[in-house]
Amino acid sequence: MKPRQQRMIAIAAGVALVAVAAALVLNALQGNVAFFFSPSEVAAKKAPLEKTFRVGGMVEKGSLKRQADGLTVQFIVTDTANTISVRYTGLLPDLFKEGKGVVAQGRLGADGVFSASEILAKHDENYMPPEAAHALSKAEAEKAAKSVVPAK
Repeated sequence: MKPRQQRMIAIAAGVALVAVAAALVLNALQGNVAFFFSPSEVAAKKAPLEKTFRVGGMVEKGSLKRQADGLTVQFIVTDTANTISVRYTGLLPDLFKEGKGVVAQGRLGADGVFSASEILAKHDENYMPPEAAHALSKAEAEKAAKSVVPAK
């Protein structure tokens, strides 16, 4: 074999090796990605069933219900336009309260209840996760646009 052919084979093998490594890294990262959806997007069926994602908004006042086991809670997350019921088993963050911002990570069941595996709460009095704040402002803008009555 000529030296030129050997170099071409070595380059092709290197490119193939890099492509396989990139494919493996991308496949591993894809399993760890959790996309964010607002309750309105979940209601519009934009969120995947039985796949992990995040949902966020405000915990609706008066919606927090604790089960007899002391660890399981159910509450409603709202973006002021739509709501989603969330079920979580575990210890809630200290800053978790009704009427405050929250982001829950988990899966949406076929029954429409979001089973959370993790609950994230704000870290100070004025903070709200950026995704949740954006979803709330978007939902309020859509709600305001629907309530405007056109002039005759």
